[in-house]
Amino acid sequence: MIRTVSTGIVSLLLYGILILPFTTYLKNKPFVEKLGYVPSVAALKSVAADHKELVAATLVLKVLMYFGGLVEKADNQVAVPPDYMSMSRLLHGAVKLDPYNMDAYYFAQGFLTWDVKQFKMANDLLDYGMKYRTWDWYLPFFAGFNSAYFLHDYKKAADYYKLAGELSGADLHKSLAGRYLQESGQTDLAITYLSTMAKIERNPALKKTYLIRLNAFKEVRRIEIARDRYRENHGKMPATVEEVVQGGLLTPVPRDPYGGTFYLEADGKVATTSKFAFSGVKGNSSIKSGEPNERH
Repeated sequence: MIRTVSTGIVSLLLYGILILPFTTYLKNKPFVEKLGYVPSVAALKSVAADHKELVAATLVLKVLMYFGGLVEKADNQVAVPPDYMSMSRLLHGAVKLDPYNMDAYYFAQGFLTWDVKQFKMANDLLDYGMKYRTWDWYLPFFAGFNSAYFLHDYKKAADYYKLAGELSGADLHKSLAGRYLQESGQTDLAITYLSTMAKIERNPALKKTYLIRLNAFKEVRRIEIARDRYRENHGKMPATVEEVVQGGLLTPVPRDPYGGTFYLEADGKVATTSKFAFSGVKGNSSIKSGEPNERH
């Protein structure tokens, strides 16, 4: 009985330390800064004692609440740049407190890659998680995608996909492990990855971002297929997407769900003026968050 009461008191204390200052901060700061102040991980460890998992979950919840608000703003076409640096700092802190926290790894993967362009940081975090979540095939699946699509390290990608295949038993991961992922196949790889992410994601805000990006890449793939048909028919690469549309090879006209305009680069690669992000919501490549350390 005494232990139960003590546990309840500690939980309330932790809640007060993390949530109440966060609520006050939200009321007094501009939206772009509304992620709040959190004590250092060392301080949280000393206060948390046997409640590290609870504190870690609270840190992740703060990030999810913050990001969910941003998604609502973006959906209404209000440009609010996310505080990616603080998001990364809180999630790194969460896994230092609880290296088994699933949501921290999954959510960090969602923005560190596409939005912040910190591919190595994302994979370092996933490698850290693999040391603890040894049964979780999603972590090597994520790392394999990052290695192939962003880093173009196909040997490393094959190693990650092989591990994902061993853990999941899925033929898809096994086939990816044995496939040399060439640049021409990157859009299909992105669609496979985003489809998987959207299917498994539980957080509504992050799931929505995956579905939007998935729709964008499906449009890219449509353009690529029509572009290649144009080249076969005319013996040359089209200069613009409009040429392909006017040639009757691309119906309906492709639409970028981010509000941008698709175009062809000089080498024929499909790109968009939105850079697959809502207007004003750009990645911050200056994040210098430290890598998670081993729990002692």
